[in-house]
Amino acid sequence: MTKQQAFIRAHTLPAFPPACREIELYLASEITPLWHATEEFLARNNLPPPYWAFPWVGGQALARHILDNPQLVAGKRVLDFAAGCGIVAIAAAKAGAAMVEAAEIDDMAIAAIALNASANGVSVGLCAENVLEKADCPWDVIFAGDVCYEKPMAEKVFAWMRSCSRNGAKVMMADPGRAYLPTTGLMRLAEMTVACSLELEDRESREVGIYQIVG
Repeated sequence: MTKQQAFIRAHTLPAFPPACREIELYLASEITPLWHATEEFLARNNLPPPYWAFPWVGGQALARHILDNPQLVAGKRVLDFAAGCGIVAIAAAKAGAAMVEAAEIDDMAIAAIALNASANGVSVGLCAENVLEKADCPWDVIFAGDVCYEKPMAEKVFAWMRSCSRNGAKVMMADPGRAYLPTTGLMRLAEMTVACSLELEDRESREVGIYQIVG
């Protein structure tokens, strides 16, 4: 076990996200103790905050949508972009995808995804490179949840997703109305209410839209 995985197991507990009780994840039970512990660990290891320890509502909505509509991924090559805890990748693997990759540039998130995939008995490939810099798009389906927090990043990611859509991939994202959600290039497919923590959001549930990106 790596030091990252040992840290994750010491500071999280196995839990089931509200929208996806079929999926077990190593999650923070209380945000503050983990955040403080991670700040100390970060100082020694130069790591970012533990976004991987929480099932963000966009990821939960996509995972639920995949589990309820397995034909979206069955037999296909799937990418979970900015995967966090890996909930979307795990849902795709459970739904019968031929190949699943989870892309993350955070080493702690990569470690968490490996633990979570193992806990669910599924195989998920780990991609630690910046896929936004890839010239090709080798996936049939791409999912992204909660990627519209910051304007420069949202614009860069959305341009890449539209390019992948033009190249033949089905690209889907979920968003609860973040500030930098694009106003064009989206086709709304569904919406759902996802329960969330007041420690992460400003309310106990969020309405999450599920969109397909059109090139």
